[in-house]
Amino acid sequence: MAAGKGTRMKSRLPKVLQRLAGTPLLGHVLGTAALLKARSAVVITGHGAAEVEAAVAKTSGYLALKFVRQEPQLGTGHAVQQAVPELADDGLVVVLSGDVPLTQTDTLKALIACVRKGSASYGRIVRNAQGDHVLAIVEQKDASPEQLQIQEVYSGIMAVPAKQLKTWLAKLDNNNAQGEYYLTDVVKWAVADGVKVVAHRIQDELQVTGVNSPQQLAQLERAYQLKNANELMLQGVRLADPARLDVRGQLHCEADVEIDVNCVFEGQVHLGEGVRIGPNCVIANARIAAGAVIHAFTHMDGEKLGVTVGEGSLIGPFARLRPGADLAAEVHIGNFVEVKNSTMAKGAKANHLAYLGDATVGERVNFGAGSITANYDGANKHRTVIENDVHIGSNCVLIAPVTIGAGGTVGGGSAISKSTEPGALSVARGRQTSIANWQRPKKTPKTK
Repeated sequence: MAAGKGTRMKSRLPKVLQRLAGTPLLGHVLGTAALLKARSAVVITGHGAAEVEAAVAKTSGYLALKFVRQEPQLGTGHAVQQAVPELADDGLVVVLSGDVPLTQTDTLKALIACVRKGSASYGRIVRNAQGDHVLAIVEQKDASPEQLQIQEVYSGIMAVPAKQLKTWLAKLDNNNAQGEYYLTDVVKWAVADGVKVVAHRIQDELQVTGVNSPQQLAQLERAYQLKNANELMLQGVRLADPARLDVRGQLHCEADVEIDVNCVFEGQVHLGEGVRIGPNCVIANARIAAGAVIHAFTHMDGEKLGVTVGEGSLIGPFARLRPGADLAAEVHIGNFVEVKNSTMAKGAKANHLAYLGDATVGERVNFGAGSITANYDGANKHRTVIENDVHIGSNCVLIAPVTIGAGGTVGGGSAISKSTEPGALSVARGRQTSIANWQRPKKTPKTK
């Protein structure tokens, strides 16, 4: 169910598209549904329907999606009624809420197992005298004072055989305090038909916590991140402060990884054995090999092309690796160096204030401070090739397409627009002129 407006979020963005750990709330729910290997997911939209449907439809990796709209929104039962034409009679329907993102797959499997014995809703739950059957689920606004004392609460998740669900949905009415069609009334009709209703209980509140406000979203974010941090530490990861880690995707760590404070990991990130991540780093879609050290304030974002850092490499501080940066072993990238769509072979170095874009850099190359590859001519990108053992002096411009031959040297301050021979010294700059006893201009006195 993803039709609610989410007024308390105070946002133009539909509630189910608000992000938790970098993923829309609804994305978490659909990801869990996919792990159940369901034949399809029916997404019930309403407020912001077109935006929600477009956002979900372009997300890959989910199960087959179908969309139905609830317009107007007349309650949870009314919402599920809209999905009835898409429900096969031989199926089992699991009802999930698009704003309850952290329900675990194992919990849903346990709920589904309950359906072997009857129609099940899990987790105010009203039971028979013996306590082994559920008689009804009563909404808070309709509950009596006695019922309000019940501590067993319905979470909003329900599993029901489709054929029976259709029958009970058809019997719903809106004779209640809110004038809505309650999905919870399905339990009443199931009991009336003699169907045993059972409840699956859990103690993990995080799994059934919904989001209705920015405060709740922030609280759930911190709870999720702390849980994730504890799982990483159980695997042997050393975290300087578990409360100052954000994982907004998948982070896989080998043995003896160390992560300092205030680091953010997005997308797919793999950290090899013994990798050390300094404080205040942002790393997205990257693979960092064993023994590499990422110093403070480094930013990596591989996007679709990815970023690769080889064994024993040293990156940062204040370095930026962009999509397609592919660094071999023992590469050094220093402060205020940017690398984009470039390969750097073993032992290559760019230690300060440099830009390498669309470049192929050989082994043991030293790329000087203030030097750049000029890869863009205003219309097209071109490649620079720097062969093994080249030394590029400071403040050089390599104007692509160009190749610097193996073992060559480029003198500081040169603008190189033609390829050079192996072993050559190449200098391309204006001849120095010095004027003795030259006087700087002086300011003209102001007249009154």
